[in-house]
Amino acid sequence: MADDDERTGPRAGRDGDRAAGDGAAGDRGAGARRGNPALTSRAAILAVVVCAIALSLAYPVREYIAQRKEIADLRHQEAVARRQVEELALRKQQLGDKSYIEREATRRLHYCRPDVKCYIVLDGSGAEGRQTQRGGPARKPPWYETLWRSVEAADRPR
Repeated sequence: MADDDERTGPRAGRDGDRAAGDGAAGDRGAGARRGNPALTSRAAILAVVVCAIALSLAYPVREYIAQRKEIADLRHQEAVARRQVEELALRKQQLGDKSYIEREATRRLHYCRPDVKCYIVLDGSGAEGRQTQRGGPARKPPWYETLWRSVEAADRPR
């Protein structure tokens, strides 16, 4: 009997606690204790599975986002290149026009047609002269003048 008491002793204590308290509440408590480890192991397995799925999807999602950004950058570069092509096509059309070429030659290179009288004012009262008189930056002489002055300075006796 002592063996029976030892075996049933601790159980008897638990059963006695159950008997002392509410029978229904005691059953729920025991069921919750027994269900808790099963729920916890299921939750742990579920968490591991969710983490594995998240880790397996992280790299492809990152690559997808990087590729979408690269596609957007390439579309922007394509738009810039198309604008440049349009500008160059317009410029080509302008350069094909004879009157445009004549205007540019007259304006930039001071060329004159044989039937037109052209005048160039050299007294410095033009826009360049006004800029230097108003405190603009002093005009730097051309490189050949600087070179010639240094040759002359080196040629002088000391």
